[in-house]
Amino acid sequence: MLSAKLAKKQSTLPDFVLSLGSLFVLLCWAPMMLLSAPATAEDLGNSTFTVHAGQLALQIAGLDFRYNFVLRGAPVMAADPEAGLLVDGSPVTLQSSSRCAGDSCSLLGTNARGEKIHIAVRLTPREATFTAQLTTRGLSVAFRTGGASPAYGLADHAILDRPYNTDVTGFSDDHFLSGQGITRLVSNFIIYPRRQFALILIDPTKKIVHTSQQQIIEGVTHAGDTVTLHYFFGTPLQIYSAYRSARIAAGYKVWMPKYEMFGVGWEAFGALGWNTSQKTIAESIDRYLAEGYPLRWAVIGSGYWPADPSMHETTSFGLFDSGKYPDPRALFAHLHQEHLRVLLGLRITFITTGPFSAEGVKHGYFLEHDGKPEVFTGGWPRLPYYLLDAHNPAALNWYMSLVKRWQDFGVDGFKEDFFGFQDLRDDKVDPTNDRLMSEGADVIERNGYLSSNGDLHRINDFNFDQDQDRGPVNALALAWAGFPLVYPDIVGGTFGERRFDISRTPEMEMYMMRNARWASLHSSMGMGEPPWTFGSRVQKVMLASARFHARIAPYLYSQAQRFAIDGYPWTMIPLPLAFPSDPNVYGLDKENSHRYEWLIGDAILAAPIYGSNYATAQARDVYLPAGQWMDYDTGTTYTGNRFLRQFPMPAEKTPVFIGGSGVVLEQIGGIPSICIYPVATEAESMLRLPKGREPLTVAVHGAPPGVPWRSVRVTDTTMGTNVPVRFADHAWIIEHPLAGHRYEVQAEK
Repeated sequence: MLSAKLAKKQSTLPDFVLSLGSLFVLLCWAPMMLLSAPATAEDLGNSTFTVHAGQLALQIAGLDFRYNFVLRGAPVMAADPEAGLLVDGSPVTLQSSSRCAGDSCSLLGTNARGEKIHIAVRLTPREATFTAQLTTRGLSVAFRTGGASPAYGLADHAILDRPYNTDVTGFSDDHFLSGQGITRLVSNFIIYPRRQFALILIDPTKKIVHTSQQQIIEGVTHAGDTVTLHYFFGTPLQIYSAYRSARIAAGYKVWMPKYEMFGVGWEAFGALGWNTSQKTIAESIDRYLAEGYPLRWAVIGSGYWPADPSMHETTSFGLFDSGKYPDPRALFAHLHQEHLRVLLGLRITFITTGPFSAEGVKHGYFLEHDGKPEVFTGGWPRLPYYLLDAHNPAALNWYMSLVKRWQDFGVDGFKEDFFGFQDLRDDKVDPTNDRLMSEGADVIERNGYLSSNGDLHRINDFNFDQDQDRGPVNALALAWAGFPLVYPDIVGGTFGERRFDISRTPEMEMYMMRNARWASLHSSMGMGEPPWTFGSRVQKVMLASARFHARIAPYLYSQAQRFAIDGYPWTMIPLPLAFPSDPNVYGLDKENSHRYEWLIGDAILAAPIYGSNYATAQARDVYLPAGQWMDYDTGTTYTGNRFLRQFPMPAEKTPVFIGGSGVVLEQIGGIPSICIYPVATEAESMLRLPKGREPLTVAVHGAPPGVPWRSVRVTDTTMGTNVPVRFADHAWIIEHPLAGHRYEVQAEK
């Protein structure tokens, strides 16, 4: 059906992030004995031998390849008590020709059925790579060690089980693959921040994933010629950097996103359901703009295709319903005049009776089964359809030529979508998203494996009538897994046909306000159901939320650029990543507590009220990590490393604290400006302007904790000049900062 061949497919840190590695420094390093000669399997018996690189050691015990790691003299995880590797369900035993020396091994083994396997092991100071080569294709391969907890990652798969919890300890799946509905953005990366390690077996086909306190397994059910497993060690920043490099080396790209998509957006399906037309779209967007919403992008994902039943699909390339869209070019030109980027919905599904399917069949551009194009059925489209074989270069070129028909109308990008599939490789749409990004199109990504080949990473449709703890857990799970450019779906959900036909109850109004506040703290937020159909309080809170997001959009984008460069989830940092040695940061982000918090960069702590108790909660326990933290609205400063118990959080309140470096890039009066909040004693922050090529640096020399700052003096050391500043909204503001410059901020006590 699908080809089994896998597609062959890089900062200055703030003080508090640098401190994350301090736990390692405190650990005692026990020197390990160098091997004076290569170790052979005959030497092993029941003994243990060691290979190492720097302060990382791999210990292998006995002929059954039970292995474990030691970092700076401290054990990371234990060996599996029975066997370190199973092939076709049978333990692998090492042979006498196996060799280990220095930082590498060349191991030969067989299982009980006589299947032969070669295992090449390579260590660097922060990574261990196991590459297994098999003589027989199609066998299962599973690497096993002892367990560890807590564990985080797995993207959409993290929310398959209830209760919702970002800690995936206890997860078990022998059929780990993208599937129906929710599990569409896929990563089998798992990180253990307390133990300072992570792992991933990179393969887009069906995988084996288990993680518990007793055992960790990563494998593949039908291996090709080789299987590669990566272990990463060190600080979270070092781990995510190595993870990024491994993704890219395997062909799964991490693209630099585009600034415009980090602003406030609008989605037709949320605002209009299926009732889209040239007239209704223009009227809705114009009303939003008139109400003061700072829209920057718009998605038309429903109802624009011709009314012919054979074409009810987003792959009606260049064909619009002539009655509802008499002049689509004029519509897109109007939206461009309003400075909006225009996106359409886009899939790789082709209705079998559609206008382009015959050509695809003729040239072999669709996935095949037994030599014929395979016909699929699913929730959408409603009619049977073919699927593009995106890994076929000719098919991909053909598809992009069809996409150009939309672009010729003035379309800037696409909201990628696809669901209703089973047992297809996880990276079935990665080639199309890669091509779109390479050609400069805006992309909202929903499907894929490991690649960050969209400007935003969308969680699954998230609606009023669903469990509201799923959304925040899903968003944080994406960040843990290496997809931190989270778009949390449309504010108010995608009610589609229902169009909010249920009554406007107090619960619904509270939902709209809480959902807007929560959404404003992500990489992007999208408006849908019109705020003016609710009461005045709802309208004010939703507008304030959108304006707050627009204000911090330059800062979010600065962090997104850092993610693209080093792989660390700067736009949405779960607290256990930023403070792995702080026991209070664990166990917060789950549905039983509803205490969802994360960092944006090194300076913003997001702490919204959200979850299934959104309708009644008016206060929440807010955990402030170590340092000084300022209430964004009031300017009140708190000393961290404690909980603010039942902290009042009405819907009108911006659920944000400023800490760390206290340096934030904000859009003020249409100008990206540096805001310096008086919370740091000594700090340094690196920022990237939306249009700047080189990062700028802000070094803060503040007052001791508890000592007020009377004023500040700012020097542009690159130019050797003093910089004017003004004080507003509890911060000193530098307007018109310059890319590549260094600013020294000295507090006057």
